[in-house]
Parts: sequence; C-alpha cells; structure tokens
Amino acid sequence: MKTLGEVLQKTETVNPLQSPQAEFDYIDVSSVSNTTFQITTTQRLKGKDVPSRARKLVRANDILFATIRPTLQRIAVVPEHLDKQVCSTGYFVLRPKPEIENHFVFYSLFTESFIGQMESLQRGASYPAVSDGDVKAQSIPVPPLPEQQRIVGILDEAFEGITTATANAEKNLHNARALFESHLQSVFTQRGPGWMEKRLDEVCTFSSGGTPSKSNSSYWSGEIPWVSGRDMKSTRLSDSLLHISRSAVDESSTRMAPAGALLILVRGMGLAHGAQIAELMVPCAFNQDIRGIHPEPDLIPRYLLFALRDRINSSDTVLSNAAHGTLKIDSDELQSVMIPVPPHEHQQRIVTTIDSLTEETQRLESLYQQKLVALEALKKSLLHQAFSGKL
Repeated sequence: MKTLGEVLQKTETVNPLQSPQAEFDYIDVSSVSNTTFQITTTQRLKGKDVPSRARKLVRANDILFATIRPTLQRIAVVPEHLDKQVCSTGYFVLRPKPEIENHFVFYSLFTESFIGQMESLQRGASYPAVSDGDVKAQSIPVPPLPEQQRIVGILDEAFEGITTATANAEKNLHNARALFESHLQSVFTQRGPGWMEKRLDEVCTFSSGGTPSKSNSSYWSGEIPWVSGRDMKSTRLSDSLLHISRSAVDESSTRMAPAGALLILVRGMGLAHGAQIAELMVPCAFNQDIRGIHPEPDLIPRYLLFALRDRINSSDTVLSNAAHGTLKIDSDELQSVMIPVPPHEHQQRIVTTIDSLTEETQRLESLYQQKLVALEALKKSLLHQAFSGKL
C-alpha cells in the first residue's frame, strides 16, 4: 500500500500572463464530462486573457481530478493534443512515476473507498472541495507493473463493453418513451365523426393555489394532501409529501381541488421534461406553482389530461422561460390551447388504449432502468475486485 503522493511525480505551475501573446488551450473545471470522463471542451486564449486560476501545466497522460465538488467525479486523462497546455487550479494533476501505469491510478479514483474519502473530507457549503493534499494522502495498493498492466487491460475491455451496453439501454429507454409520445400524437390527429376543436377555457374552469404560512405549525399538521412541483411525477395523484390542516385552507391562499380535477405545473424546472399534468384521485390542496383545471361533465378528465399534454408538448408558445431561466406555462396561452373533443364513448376508448400503452411503456422503462442499475453495480464490483487483488 502506498499513498498517491508516493507514486506521483511533481507537476509544474505556470503564469501565462508572463507570455501575454502566447496562446494556450485552457481546461476549466467544466471542461471535463463526468459521464464520458473525457475533456470535452477547451478555450483557446492568449496569455493576457487567461483567468487567474489558469496556473497548472499539464502533459499528455496526466490525470485530472476536480477537487471542487469531488463527488461529481470530473476525472479525465489528458490526451496528446493537450500536451503542455494549462488547466485550472480547481484540478489536482496526477502524473504517475515511470513504474506506475497511469490508467491504474486513473481507475483507482473511481473506487468506492476513494470517493467515500473525498465525500468525508470535502469542506464548504456552497462549493464543497478537497485540497491537493487530501488527494495525495489517499492510499492505493501498488502491485508490480506487469500486474498493474494486466488489471488495466481487463478493466479497459470490461468498461468498454459496459459503456456500449449502457448506451444501448439508454437508447432503448429513449425509444420506448419516444414511441409512446408518437402514438399519443397520432391518436389526436386521426379525427372521426363528431369531433370538435374547442379552446381549453371553453370546456374548463381554472383555480389557483398558494402556500400557507410556514411559521404557523398548526397549518402543517393536518391530513389534507398539499401538492407541489415535486409531487407531479405521475398522471394520477392520491397523496403528497406534505399535508396541511383544514384551517390552512380556510385562512390562507391555498385552495382545494376535488377528485376528478386536473393539476398542471405552471412554473418550475419539472417542465424541462414537458407538461406535467396529474388527475386527482382524492381532494387535494396545491401551491402557487400549480393550477387546477376543472373539466365540464362531458369531458373525461383522463382524456383531457392526455390531449392537453400532447398539445402543450407540440406547441412552441405555451412553454417559455421565466426569470432566471425557470420554465413556465403562460396562463393566457394555456387557456387558449385548442383541444380535440370527440364524443364521450370515443374519449373512453382513447383513454383505455393510452392506459394500456402506458403500462407497457412503464414495463419497458423499468426493465431498462434495472439494466442501467445492474451495469453500474458491475462497474463498482469490478473496481473493488481490481483493487483488492481478486481480479
């Protein structure tokens, strides 16, 4: 067992400001992907223009480990074309000695023991970080060079296969969702006799929500579900993470919506995945980032949910950016959305078909998600075996 400090060579620092006209490729902390573990982007800057944190000289085959938010695992090997370029002081640069295989050190940074140590050592609330010294103090097993190379060869081949399998599972997951959305769209473009187009505000009324005072504990000790954006993860809602009392409803801006009403998220990053709409299975209260939609009796709520989601997701005007990049649904645009309204019995057939497809899509999604979890577990298992002499 040796510390990383014992198996690394000393690296150099530079001051590009001393060569104001010379050009450098600058590797910032955001330059490294924590999914591909490669340097994906760099900035070509003159010495006079580089930021003050551009101070570490890197060489080909050096390993970069971001000490800012270390558990994000921004880790990469420096490629040949970035030899003698400059990286941020937000990285610890690992340059293994000649008797150490650099990818052996690279893989050691992904072990659960190393990441666990980084998590326990990181300091700072807003920008948790570890020091270069914290990284150098970590111990790794150091077998003879031929054994290091054998282990790296096995891990390289295994991880290449895992990467391919992961990409296939993610593609299949995406395809399952895309197939569902494609079918959903086709349902509402194939019209039959008796279909009409109506504005949403012609077939629905609307209600707004609010948040009871957090300083009044009695408001937050009841049994009434109080829905916020984080609850909007299903097309049916019968409970929520937080609950409020009857007095909170009577004495604050929050409102109740009955079973059969729809709730739609109108502000928040949950809209990055498209319209978030849920049918209430029980009466619920809700906050100001959500609007209640109350369909007329001839409109099946679950039919309206699918029709409205399809229309919003295919529109270029309903979803937009609010302040600070937050996504929002404009109230006037929402009310003017045109909804296809078929006869009642046709609505029911559509709901039955979509629910059946939803069930199959969810089964496929669960299958592919399980595969992704299993592949990640396999990576951790291989790394554990590699660095405990069992590979």
